Amino acid sequence: MVSGTRSGVAGMAISRSALRSAAAGVAGIFLLLGVLGFVPGITTGYGEMTFAGLGSGARLFGVFQTSILNNILHLLFGLVGLALARRPDGARAYLTLGGVLNLALWIFGLAVEHHDAANFIPVNSGDTWLYLGLGLGMLALGLTLAPRATGAQGVRRRR
Repeated sequence: MVSGTRSGVAGMAISRSALRSAAAGVAGIFLLLGVLGFVPGITTGYGEMTFAGLGSGARLFGVFQTSILNNILHLLFGLVGLALARRPDGARAYLTLGGVLNLALWIFGLAVEHHDAANFIPVNSGDTWLYLGLGLGMLALGLTLAPRATGAQGVRRRR
């Protein structure tokens, strides 16, 4: 027996809307982080901020090591997310691939010595664990809110 087409289509529309809203919300968070990284007071050690690398003494909220490059990347990642959030397939790609990227940054943060020249982003302990949370959260949103085609014609079938 096939469930009603209307409820199947409505459920798909709600799921797509939730997916797009989640992607736009995450993108907004990255935009906010990028902007706040340039605000003295919210970013402690603002005068010690460098373009990139471990020499940056700036800390967003006094915790997360940041640099000009880091802030620019957050802004760009947020803008890309807003653009991709306009379509469900783009929103899903942004959340899942962005989640994978953040998990890669988490692994980078675990692997690189915080005082090593390879720490070009830069990351500290706070950043490392933030990337884990962002990565898992983005993946969870991208995978759980993604609309699923069910049945031959995209209509959910009852068993």
